Amino acid sequence: MALITLTTDFGRTSPYVAVMKGVILSLDPHATLIDLSHEIRPQNLRQASYFLGTATPYFPAGTIHLCVVDPGVGSSRAALCIEQAGRYFVGPDNGLFTHVLTQGPAIIHQLTNPQFWRTPTPSATFHGRDIFAPVAAHLSRGSQPAQFGPLLSQPVLLPLPTAVIQGRRWQGSVQFIDDFGNIITNIPAAQPLSQLVKVTIQNKPVGVLRWVRTYSEALPGQWIGLTSSDGFCEIAEVNGHAARSIGVEEGDTVEWEWQ
Repeated sequence: MALITLTTDFGRTSPYVAVMKGVILSLDPHATLIDLSHEIRPQNLRQASYFLGTATPYFPAGTIHLCVVDPGVGSSRAALCIEQAGRYFVGPDNGLFTHVLTQGPAIIHQLTNPQFWRTPTPSATFHGRDIFAPVAAHLSRGSQPAQFGPLLSQPVLLPLPTAVIQGRRWQGSVQFIDDFGNIITNIPAAQPLSQLVKVTIQNKPVGVLRWVRTYSEALPGQWIGLTSSDGFCEIAEVNGHAARSIGVEEGDTVEWEWQ
């Protein structure tokens, strides 16, 4: 019994996710389908890549991750099946899998064999239904990635800014904002150099924050710095929405200076 996860930017009210599930179950009625998220912000490849890179490592080997965030649907962009450490990813070649591909070597095949598509003439606007969903179902039934098409050696990758640590000054960028408004930077949360840190985002001063271990160590409304669950420096407003309060967006630059 195969486990297939679904991640899209389709939202909660469109029929598109249900359509893909119908295609999968028509080909493999025994597949187990799990929704990871359909609330990726529309066409936001940066957010989708971070989401997949953070969430998918916790699933068992053999899991098939079907991912559709596809602003270039119908264009010449390639369609992919990625095999990495016993797990599989199916989706467009547009940078969506950047964080996944940084986690280890992978074998990547293009999806060029229409034998595994829903139809030899797929819709120009819904490859999730006509290519990606049926390929995921065929994988779950035992087809091998090499059957889908030729190898691809250079997938599209999003630029990933690198954090720089120089003494007491750490510089990086915002890589993710969660639904609580917490700001997750790309700065690794190494041993703090003091209990206070001065934070500037996109050249706008946030203030001097206290470094804490848990949110409960500060009062509602206070701004804090702490280690995110995936090991990066995080900025939070207790019981508030830090990103909204100061107008932060993913990709903004961050300067972190220990006092």
